Amino acid sequence: MKVSGFTLVRNAEILDFPVEASIRSILPVCDEVVVNVGRSDDRTMDIVRSIADAKIRVLETEWDFSRGEAVLRRETARAMSACRHRWGVYIQADEVLHEAGLSSLLASIQAADGDSKVEGLVVSYRHIFGNPDTEAVNRRWYRREVRAVRLDPAIGVAPYRDAQGFRVGTEQRRVRARLVDAEMFHYGWLRSAAALRARGAADRHLYPGRWVPPTESAAVLRWFPGLRPFTGTHPAAARQWVAAHAVDPERVVTPPFFAAEHLRFYLSDMVERITGQRPFEFRNYTLV
Repeated sequence: MKVSGFTLVRNAEILDFPVEASIRSILPVCDEVVVNVGRSDDRTMDIVRSIADAKIRVLETEWDFSRGEAVLRRETARAMSACRHRWGVYIQADEVLHEAGLSSLLASIQAADGDSKVEGLVVSYRHIFGNPDTEAVNRRWYRREVRAVRLDPAIGVAPYRDAQGFRVGTEQRRVRARLVDAEMFHYGWLRSAAALRARGAADRHLYPGRWVPPTESAAVLRWFPGLRPFTGTHPAAARQWVAAHAVDPERVVTPPFFAAEHLRFYLSDMVERITGQRPFEFRNYTLV
């Protein structure tokens, strides 16, 4: 059985996305990877084409930012609709799939293909925050998300909100999914200080009305309960990028502090440690 991959990216250089590592990390499980490259103000297209893999198909597109966050749904859907195979592996430009989960992901896709009740597969997440040796783990950070989906239009799996995840049909039902022994690393908060400042400007277009940090302080990352040491290994495809971003004097995490709003996170984390369940966890999927 053949598998598609799909992603989207724009201004990868300005926003310092590890997009080359992202694409390379899913190539081993995909027979094609569709990359929606929005018209950019930097060398994004050159970066994508430099991977020079025959599996990659590039869509050159113009993104309409007057749609706000809906532009991300639309452009993700455009990449999905260009895929040729029954299943698609989705990755965002600041994510990298760890190679340890490749065989499990591919085997799970093959097993799920014969079970009509399974519409997607869920991977676990590592959110790297501020430096390569720190990760964020409290309930503000999704610990799992759908990253492989059936591409049958009759089922109607589609990107949801800003395309963090997927829902099904016009009723936007949660995806029926299985959990896979695979890890996705999220590097959005390990980007350069310059990129974090640029991200703030981009977010003002994507999320009008939402508060974003002022440009001059966007690279100062606020400490919160739920930061802990990361002691594992980074994906092989990302190690060079991670090493280059290990130190940035302008990207800093504030010292620990206490605020009343932290109490609910301490309580939630205590419940999770005792029961294994995360209270009030947001999910785009239902495990089957």
